[in-house]
Amino acid sequence: MTRPAPSAGHAPDRHHPPVDPRRWAALTVICVAQFMLILDVTVVNVALPDMASDLHLDRAALTWTVTAYTLCFGGLMLLGGRLADALGARRTLLAGLALFTAASLVTGLADSAAMLLGGRIAQGVGAALLSPAALSIVTTTFHGAERNKALGVWAAVGGSGAAAGVLIGGALTDGPGWQWVFYINVPIGLAVLAVLPALVPARAPQPVRLDVPGALLVTAGTGSLIYGLVKTGDAGWGGTATLVPLAAAVVLYAGFGVAERASRAPLMDLRMFTRRPVLAGAFLMLVATGLLIAYFFLGSVHLQHVRGFSPLKTGLLFLPVAVATGVGAHLGSRLVGRVGSRAVAVTGMVIAAAGSVPLTRVSAAGSAYTGLLPGFVVACLGLGAVFVTATTTALGMVDRHEAGLASGVVNTFHEVGGSIGVAVVSTIAASGIDSGSAGGFRDAFTACTVAAAASAAVSLGLVPRGRPQLTGGPHVH
Repeated sequence: MTRPAPSAGHAPDRHHPPVDPRRWAALTVICVAQFMLILDVTVVNVALPDMASDLHLDRAALTWTVTAYTLCFGGLMLLGGRLADALGARRTLLAGLALFTAASLVTGLADSAAMLLGGRIAQGVGAALLSPAALSIVTTTFHGAERNKALGVWAAVGGSGAAAGVLIGGALTDGPGWQWVFYINVPIGLAVLAVLPALVPARAPQPVRLDVPGALLVTAGTGSLIYGLVKTGDAGWGGTATLVPLAAAVVLYAGFGVAERASRAPLMDLRMFTRRPVLAGAFLMLVATGLLIAYFFLGSVHLQHVRGFSPLKTGLLFLPVAVATGVGAHLGSRLVGRVGSRAVAVTGMVIAAAGSVPLTRVSAAGSAYTGLLPGFVVACLGLGAVFVTATTTALGMVDRHEAGLASGVVNTFHEVGGSIGVAVVSTIAASGIDSGSAGGFRDAFTACTVAAAASAAVSLGLVPRGRPQLTGGPHVH
């Protein structure tokens, strides 16, 4: 997670251990585990209205159901990578998977908001342990050209997980019930726990320092920020319930900066943000993820709460949206090496803004297939290209020895961006979510349009012009 993977043709690969005949079977099982983690980012969105009805969730609890998972996943991911080094990748992966599986069962059994959110937090912690440990195993098990193929499979799993989430979430919610959105992880998790030890050999842990205070400070700071943003929908920007957590977030982030400078083994090297490619990649990933998850959240709640769509019908409508994101990523990966990062980033954000414009006129009447779907598809096509540009810019425009650090920064902003995006649009759309009217949703989609357009303008000055040269360093999804 925190170290670049050596690329083919360099000395480390000429001295790798003997080829393990179990490596492809191990990759398959590891990708199944990773698929569950990515799935749980989007699978919940379609189930939200049913969960809110059964557990009497208010708007804030509904928002935290999405953000609690991504907050802990992103905020603790770098610490999970360090734990994989300190305890051994296989041991950390199994511990994370066991926690994620148990938390999925608890979340499915939830009969209150507190139990639901507690389960989602535990799921996020398990994911933060599992994902970087799994990637570490992939990058150390495969070598040379095989490593590139394995990382390609890994990246494909990340993209397909988001697409499958909306359809699986709709089918399960409409069928056996929303609880099965979480229950489905249990048999899969137990099967992976049973098989994995026979396929992945244990490796000796490395003596590394753990920056636990840094991980707790940055996660608490982001949690406080999200809490303040969510409370804004009820208390307003000037309310004490808003200002206190926002001020606390500033203090916690400042504490994180001080802790990282003082630490002998900082969780995140803040000097990476002085590197323009890394700063640009983090910015693009934050905005793109925030917008994408916001679209899924707003669209799912609007379609079911305002228009009366069933969960399955909602999932089917969003399937082409998820596919469009994958198509955009594919096109972006081909174009970024030809026309450069800046052109693809700006164009992607402009397309996202253009797709968002029709969504600002959303209403309770008319066809969702002609009024909403085209806008979602166009917007997410542009965002797909931005995702690829964010990763390739951060990893392909820094020195090889910094690729792992850059990867950790971008992956953290990926998860945190989703949390902040949902918190912001939930607050703006508060009146529509509470009353079932379209007005609040129009305001939220207008904010998305402005954010995408503003990000295109920022990208003109922030994103480097050059064409990134990928180093083969790790990336999570």
